[in-house]
Amino acid sequence: MPDGLLGSWNPTTVDERLDRMESYAAIQQLASRYARWLDARDMDGVVSLFSPDVQVGSDGRGRVALRSWLSALMSQMRTTVHLVANHVIDFQDADHATGVVYCRDELERPAEGKWLVGTLQYWDEYRRVGGKWCFDRRRIHRWYLVDALERPGPGHGVNAFADIRERLLPDSYPTWAAFWDTTCG
Repeated sequence: MPDGLLGSWNPTTVDERLDRMESYAAIQQLASRYARWLDARDMDGVVSLFSPDVQVGSDGRGRVALRSWLSALMSQMRTTVHLVANHVIDFQDADHATGVVYCRDELERPAEGKWLVGTLQYWDEYRRVGGKWCFDRRRIHRWYLVDALERPGPGHGVNAFADIRERLLPDSYPTWAAFWDTTCG
């Protein structure tokens, strides 16, 4: 757990503190713009939010590879709605941070005749490159993804897309098992 409310890095000067505040706002915009541009299918906008050397799957690297992968994924859905909510940001130093972004997503899959609804978190790593904050890595952790007419349950629809490896929430939290082991064990 980070030492302070904004992570383990504690700026010592006024300029550093101001930079951290501006950086916080810039990082929040990454998550909001990602959702908006993904829903608008502005793939150039989406990939511009990532570091130039972003890792894509196990074999790809860079924004061109990311654009290709995202375009193939998003072509499986007609309409999407990503509503971002809570966003926790922890700074490691002036140019590196991590974050967790809550998201409610809705995905129209006409080929299946479904409108899916779900909740997830993005577990992010951020890096400042050339003075600009970028996603360095995004991992998806999901509670559920079900058709809008179905009642969700733990893990329903996790890994519904072959192109995305999602981790199951709340089991992904390191504190989850420890809580139940000490409370019920």
